[in-house]
Amino acid sequence: QVQLVESGGGLVQPGGSLRLSCAASGSIFSIKAMGWYRQAPGGPREMLAAITSGGDTDYVDSVKGRFTISRDNAKNTMYLQMNSLKPEDTAVYYCYARSREDNHYWGQGTQVTVSS
Repeated sequence: QVQLVESGGGLVQPGGSLRLSCAASGSIFSIKAMGWYRQAPGGPREMLAAITSGGDTDYVDSVKGRFTISRDNAKNTMYLQMNSLKPEDTAVYYCYARSREDNHYWGQGTQVTVSS
């Protein structure tokens, strides 16, 4: 089992920045890849960025150049640095992990609101 806890959400003005954190615990050794998703009110959950255990990253086009995914293996923590935030980035952001056994884990979500 893997437990994921997000933090770092909040209210920010357009053009501002936030850094989300996802602390992982439990069977950390089994994690193959991690990522960030978001879900706006009434919308589907969409993948934003992913990072493998080897450090390879991938991004959806809408956040390329603005968001950066990273991980600190010593702290068992993944990050999402979000810059140049827009009102359309408002959503609940979720941390995700997939194990080598193809088990899927989710955090509880953290709200990000971009508004003036």
